[in-house]
Amino acid sequence: MIRNPVLPGFHPDPSILRVGDDYYLATSTFEWYPGVRVHHSRDLVNWRPLGGILGERRLLDLSGVPDSGGVWAPDLTYANGLFHLVYSVMDTYAHGYKDVANYLTTAPAIEGPWSDPVRLPGPGFDAALFHDEDGTTYLLYMVFDSRPGRGFAGIELQPLAGGGKPRLILENRSITEGPHVYRVGGWYYLMVAEGGTGYEHRVSVLRSRSLEGPYEDDPAGPMLTAAHDPGLELQKAGHGCLVRTQDGEWYLAHLAARPYTPRGRCVLGRESAIQRVEWVDGWPRVAGGVPAVEVPAPALPPHPWPAPGDDWSTLRRPASPDWVTFDDDRGVTITGGQSPYGRRAPSLVARRVTSTRFTLETSVTFEPGTVHQSAGITAYYNSRNWYHLALTTDGLVLTGSDRGARTVHHTVHLTAHLAAGSPARLGLAFDGPVLRFSYDGETLPVELDATILSDEYADEIIDGQIRSFGFTGAFAGLWVQDLAGEGCRATFRDTTYR
Repeated sequence: MIRNPVLPGFHPDPSILRVGDDYYLATSTFEWYPGVRVHHSRDLVNWRPLGGILGERRLLDLSGVPDSGGVWAPDLTYANGLFHLVYSVMDTYAHGYKDVANYLTTAPAIEGPWSDPVRLPGPGFDAALFHDEDGTTYLLYMVFDSRPGRGFAGIELQPLAGGGKPRLILENRSITEGPHVYRVGGWYYLMVAEGGTGYEHRVSVLRSRSLEGPYEDDPAGPMLTAAHDPGLELQKAGHGCLVRTQDGEWYLAHLAARPYTPRGRCVLGRESAIQRVEWVDGWPRVAGGVPAVEVPAPALPPHPWPAPGDDWSTLRRPASPDWVTFDDDRGVTITGGQSPYGRRAPSLVARRVTSTRFTLETSVTFEPGTVHQSAGITAYYNSRNWYHLALTTDGLVLTGSDRGARTVHHTVHLTAHLAAGSPARLGLAFDGPVLRFSYDGETLPVELDATILSDEYADEIIDGQIRSFGFTGAFAGLWVQDLAGEGCRATFRDTTYR
């Protein structure tokens, strides 16, 4: 059986692809490097991380992007011996504007090397490619109209090469986005995401005999949604992508979320799930039109992978020796960076939160020289919502930020300890909605609200105007701050995530 979500934690907007016997699943990364995470499977059950495709500034520059900006909705395809990756980079999404550019990069193998990105046309995002049977490749994207009172404006299609003009093939119905086209049995099937990426999210399918339309809806309604049933374990089901197995079976990859309470906060963010698809009366359909937790796997040999190693991401800048180095003893040394609200050069190395109950522990060696320096561990959502237990000149200080309002929750005076320069064992533990920190095995006497590290809490919409989105899910990691740029470093060892 396939057990959903197949990629727990922050793995939204899945684009699934089969090349021979290999399946690849690419997901959005927003302000985190490496951009566009890719997982690999040979049975759709067991997945291993391959890292990210956009791991260097040549391919992606996230400096200054807003929270939940950056890389939106990648599309991974294969044609003519090359992998094609299309991705959007969002620089602004607030106040009724979308400053976004779509790019294409290609590679002969999933490991690369990836070509220098080429900017694509289109006044919108969620760009994708369709490689037709005659060899023509088309570009699709949702159109965004920034004029006051406008917004989502439908789906456009145009040839990738040759200078053909764009054609609107579907008008906006209900936040229509995330387009993919498939050609099956003489029909063109247009799959779109609708209803927004929250609890009204859904996958809709339309078809036409002509690529340019007109397209008609599946009379059975949405292919997949959880909008009508808050009791389903998987919520927010939408943004789908189809794949066909070697034996002709069909599956749908889609995003989903697991709130802590019915229609409540999703600390784990939007995750990736897979559903089985049956063709009924010429339409691809999921049983009941709802996301299932357990799904029959395809008739493929089981292919488990060895346990993966550490799976770190970095915030707004790629991991490079000028600020982060890993050694053979599984230690990491981090040079301090900007404040929590800086968007150019923070020094945060973190991993996705993948379970409602887990612990992260590490031993940190650090001697702060001034009040501008700190190093420790963090439970992090975005620049406005986080907790940080850090060694400072004031001792061991636990600070939180709640929509930008900072609070010192607890302080442990450690003057003698810091002077000696010996490592301090720091830990954090998620226990459902409760978050606790620890020092040298002793839990600090503070219980914190883990649910502020959620997509819903990060959303800020004032008087109908978007100020901030919450698209990324929670992280746990290692954070070093050096606000005056004095060159402080901290070394972390024996870091464990359980």
